[in-house]
Amino acid sequence: MELTLLGTGAPEGLPRPDCPCAACATALGPDARAATAVLVDGALLFDLTPGAAFAAARAGRSLGGVRQVLLSHPHDGPAVEVPAGVPQPGRVPDGRELALLTGHRVRAVAMDAPGTGYAVTGPDGQRLLYLPPGGAPAGLEEGAGAGEPYDMVLADVVGRPDALARLRAVGAVGPTTDVVAVHLDHDVPPGAELRRRLAAAGARAVPDGTTLTVGVYEDVPDVPRRTLVLGGARSGKSVEAERRLAAFPDVVYVATGGTRGGDGEWAARVAAHRERRPGSWRTVETCDLVPLLKDDGPPLLVDCLSLWLTDAMDAVGAWDDAEWADGGERALRQRVRELTEAVRGARRIVVAVSNEVGSGIVPATASGRRYRDELGRLNAGFGQECEQVVLVVAGQAVVLRG
Repeated sequence: MELTLLGTGAPEGLPRPDCPCAACATALGPDARAATAVLVDGALLFDLTPGAAFAAARAGRSLGGVRQVLLSHPHDGPAVEVPAGVPQPGRVPDGRELALLTGHRVRAVAMDAPGTGYAVTGPDGQRLLYLPPGGAPAGLEEGAGAGEPYDMVLADVVGRPDALARLRAVGAVGPTTDVVAVHLDHDVPPGAELRRRLAAAGARAVPDGTTLTVGVYEDVPDVPRRTLVLGGARSGKSVEAERRLAAFPDVVYVATGGTRGGDGEWAARVAAHRERRPGSWRTVETCDLVPLLKDDGPPLLVDCLSLWLTDAMDAVGAWDDAEWADGGERALRQRVRELTEAVRGARRIVVAVSNEVGSGIVPATASGRRYRDELGRLNAGFGQECEQVVLVVAGQAVVLRG
């Protein structure tokens, strides 16, 4: 199957009309996107949008051979003139299959929100899944598509990363599935930041007018196996780490902070973090990270290494100068060495969060300076074992490595 993306943007397009936001202001040239519309083998059109005929002409295609127009949006979309010779747009009821004379079979996939998804099987057996904006598949574990990876998926990866997680959970998206983000809106700054976020989810974006061949190998982004996310207080580092794994199912969230009886402010922080996380994630409260890093299993999110260090320094008596000199420093170095060696050998995806405090005010106490120094050493050693290291400043992620 050959498909041409006549548009890759949200229903209102990008930039949105009259929107003053920074993302819309910079969505220029190849980063500007018309509403998503997909032409498959010149015969099947998903979502007839304003200007589709002109977009097809610019891409060297024609709508003259279109035999079926199907809508995916939750509603019938904006009023749009149907070009001469193009069939009236329609919709396939959930679970029903449509067979085209061209040899394509189209099955409507039920969504967890208004709208319709479409699974297309081409004449040569290639499989494509196209999802509407703001929607994720419902009931895939019972239906067709479960356990058999699609060759290509077009989905709202930015708006609904959990849709990709659900597809991965049932085997509908595998390591070789080409995941292309569509329905792109102004939630993420276009350009390098969009590409970075999509790559972390194993997806990519292409400009409007791009023609893709389903089933042909593409350079699918490799998800970094180990990532360290650094940042100062309230920089957005935890949000960045959680966002990196939002497209993966069954994440194990390792909370190293534990509970602090009677501390209402700390309890509120913990609750806010917990409410942000997807319901399918499992939380483990522990500072015993080495066994988790050595085990196989789903992705691991560790938040955070700075609290792990506090616990480790407590255990070796690092706050007392005499204990520090009498074996405490040596014991802490051994714990850090065991942790970094476990990261080096980790086979599961790992995203770890840590505070970057070396650029702040010099602590007034010797123990505070000791903690600052040891955290700097821990971050450096842990980061050395990671394919990607990111520093988050004012909510903006700066890639230091990878």
